[in-house]
Amino acid sequence: MGEFFIASVFVGTLLLLLPVYLRVDAYLDVKENKCWFSISLYKHLKIFGGYGEVRKDGIAIHVTKKKAILISFGKMTETKQKFDIAKGFQLIRFHTILETGGADTVYGLMLGAAITATSGGIFSVLQTKHPFLSLKSNSLLTNHACVKLSLQADTVFNGLIVIVAITKKLLEALINWIRTKKSTASWKKRQNA
Repeated sequence: MGEFFIASVFVGTLLLLLPVYLRVDAYLDVKENKCWFSISLYKHLKIFGGYGEVRKDGIAIHVTKKKAILISFGKMTETKQKFDIAKGFQLIRFHTILETGGADTVYGLMLGAAITATSGGIFSVLQTKHPFLSLKSNSLLTNHACVKLSLQADTVFNGLIVIVAITKKLLEALINWIRTKKSTASWKKRQNA
């Protein structure tokens, strides 16, 4: 029995400290107004996927054929605060391919060159600050009018970071709940007096 306990503590500690790789694959087609995405663990274990589209009242994220989540433009700032949990994730890979029309015009060639030069400059600055980060950006020119973007990003984290982030969120929710209870209790006392 003692050996099982020691082995389970060892395995649990190992799972908390071993790195977990999360990959995000996305494909944006501006003409179709859709962005397909997939989130997977260790490149192959898909955990979430679907597509999103911009509507007049917000962004609709379709998770199944019959179910969609609508995020209104007014609530975007609130949604941004909910993703503070991602601060413990370390970006290790960011690759993009931008496909645009205009391969047969001078303006298209100039646009492709400007995109490549801009991304090269940004990536070189990021590479000096984060030398472990794999950054690649390519642009493709086609003869038909289109704007498409393929993106692949890998992040790494461990179970301990996730537990700390979730604990922080739970404590913040508890503190807010206590504050609302105190303010409600003091308001009731004032009304009764």
